[in-house]
Amino acid sequence: MAGRINDDDVKAVRDAVPIDAVVSEYLQLRNAGGGNLKGLCPFHDEKSPSFQVSPSKGLFHCFGCQEGGDTIAFVRKIDHLSFSEAVERLATTAGITLRYEEGGYNPSHQRGERIRLVEAHQVAAQFYIEQLGTSPEAEIGRAFLAERGFDQAAAAHFGVGYSPAGWDHLTRFLRGKGFSDKELTLSGLSQEGRRGPIDRFRGRLMWPIRDVSGEVVGFGARKLRDDDNGPKYLNTPETPIYKKSQVLYGIDLAKKDIAKASRAVVVEGYTDVMACHLAGVTTAIATCGTAFGGDHIKILRRLLMDNGSARVIFTFDGDAAGQKAALRAFEDDQKFAAETYIAIAPDGMDPCELRLAKGNEAVADLVQPRTPLFEFAIRQIVQRYDLETPAGRAAALDEAAPIVARIKNVASQHEVAVQLAGILGILDTQFVVKRVAQLARWARDRGGKGPAPDRRRGYGEVQAPAAASGPALNLRSPAHRTERELLKLALQYPNLVSPAFDAYGVDEFTAPPYAAVRQCIMDAGGATDAPSDYLPAVLESAPDDTVRALVTELAVEAIHARVVDEAYAGEQLVWVRRRAVDRRLLDIQGTLARLGQNGDPARLSAVQNELWVLQQYGQALRNRGVQAL
Repeated sequence: MAGRINDDDVKAVRDAVPIDAVVSEYLQLRNAGGGNLKGLCPFHDEKSPSFQVSPSKGLFHCFGCQEGGDTIAFVRKIDHLSFSEAVERLATTAGITLRYEEGGYNPSHQRGERIRLVEAHQVAAQFYIEQLGTSPEAEIGRAFLAERGFDQAAAAHFGVGYSPAGWDHLTRFLRGKGFSDKELTLSGLSQEGRRGPIDRFRGRLMWPIRDVSGEVVGFGARKLRDDDNGPKYLNTPETPIYKKSQVLYGIDLAKKDIAKASRAVVVEGYTDVMACHLAGVTTAIATCGTAFGGDHIKILRRLLMDNGSARVIFTFDGDAAGQKAALRAFEDDQKFAAETYIAIAPDGMDPCELRLAKGNEAVADLVQPRTPLFEFAIRQIVQRYDLETPAGRAAALDEAAPIVARIKNVASQHEVAVQLAGILGILDTQFVVKRVAQLARWARDRGGKGPAPDRRRGYGEVQAPAAASGPALNLRSPAHRTERELLKLALQYPNLVSPAFDAYGVDEFTAPPYAAVRQCIMDAGGATDAPSDYLPAVLESAPDDTVRALVTELAVEAIHARVVDEAYAGEQLVWVRRRAVDRRLLDIQGTLARLGQNGDPARLSAVQNELWVLQQYGQALRNRGVQAL
């Protein structure tokens, strides 16, 4: 059992390592006045900095979550260390040799688990570096780097190394340094073989993965030989010191420039990070074998200080996988105060390929913020739909509007909503703007979580999210009121609306529940010459209990007229048809707007002819009423 660290040595460690220097390894600190510093608390999520550090007192305190203490307490909390481990780590930083009350001077078997695992990685990293520089076997690794434009100085800057192809070169080396087999397997550097531990990484190019404080906690290994049956990239498994969702490759090199420039560039691979840094983009980082997620955002937020002018630029490959990664990144966009952008290189090249093909300036130019991530997400969504049809535009709007509603800047949100209307070819721009604004209000009311898009809904209305029992109906909508009234007539007085009603399409009913009832009447044979079992047949045609209940409701609900006659029925028929014609006119006008002046002449002529015919029909409905049906 480890002995207790001498009290004088603990005090010496406390005094030797300034608390602001330690905290600054994990988050950006700014002047808070009175000699104090402030930053975003690393122990809980917050929008504005409530975490304060007093260098003169050697203390920190968060006014949000109430965490506080001295330098040792901070290190213990943030890296999940025991008291002894935290002191040992700080002592190493300060160059202080610790004395133990029991068992003499700092024997290796008394050191904490995390300290030992980090030390094993430090030794392994140096071993790999030496192998890359001197081993004849590592020529394949040196050639790999050279082909990608990285010389020996670049490899040394990033600590790139090479793992020998034998079974246990590193394992035997670390044993010789005093590490136990248990420590080697626990660290992920070795794995169990048939006759004991063997090297996990063999015959591969090695990138050390460091945490934000600069300690090596894992490795990324790239396959070099065709006879290697493993994956292209093999990373350290989850260990007590390595969690892939909580590390960012290059963060140790980039953190100061990220904080200084209020900008981070997220790339996809180790060589991309190297290419960016060598091209002068020293804020580049990458995930390690996993998608960019919430824990990565926490790391960046502490460095960016939730500065509204901060920028996070994602570079993804232009292929389908890269587009998917970009959309996945956008899902967490709301967790940033920073504005997020996407950069895709010409011909789908990644930064490493771009640097080789076009030089450093091309890489620097690539990551200049141009396309907001939300704009990219919207265009990826919209292109999946057929915008030539009302249903396609409605579905695209239903999926894209919540994206626009999540844009943090209200002015930008309004501007993008107008752009969305143009992209979709919806001439009623104000409708789209109002739809987005309402979705944004719902999201705020739900604590930032927007309502799930109801893709069954058309874009002719703005309504609350659907209830569990079925799509909600907006009874304040004149269109819905008229459609409901016409369906009641068709169920209760089919003779008054026949035969005109049976010529009405399902798409003339804008509320999906009403469209479902219209379909039931159609499936039951229609309203013309309705037989005695007409209503039971309509009920039998209902696809489920929800629609069946609505048919029953409409069949018994009172008609909103003092006199129910052909004149009243004719008014409802005309209003439903007129609104359908008006919607189609908007569709055609949107198509003309998309075609523009340079469209196919034959297509333009056909669309313009359809527009003229519908305009004449609409005018006839207004002038002649039911006689024009």
